[in-house]
Amino acid sequence: MHYRVRARFREPMAAAFRRALRETIPRQQPDGEEIVDSMRRAVVTGDGTVEWSEACYCPTPLQHERSTVYDRYFDDLTTETVEGYETHDGAPFLAHLDRLAESNG
Repeated sequence: MHYRVRARFREPMAAAFRRALRETIPRQQPDGEEIVDSMRRAVVTGDGTVEWSEACYCPTPLQHERSTVYDRYFDDLTTETVEGYETHDGAPFLAHLDRLAESNG
C-alpha cells in the first residue's frame, strides 16, 4: 500500500538523521531503501510540516519504519492511504535537513 505521510521533524536531530540516512538506514531490512527514497520525495511545507509518500506492507501503516526510524526523528506522524506515490508542494526536505544539520552542528 501507499501512504501520504505528514509529520513534524525534530530539528535538533538533524545531524543525527542526516548521518543515519547516509550510513545505517540504507542497509536496514526490509525497508531502508524505501525510507531513503521517501526522504528524497519529502518536502517541507510553509507551516513546517514534512510531507511525503511511501510504500509499506506492514499490517499497521509504517509500523516497522516508525519503530526503527521515524518515531526517533519525527512527532505527530499521520498516514493516509493513497493510490501511489505523490508529489507535494514545498521545499525539498533533504536540502532543509542539510541546512539544519550545518547550523546545529
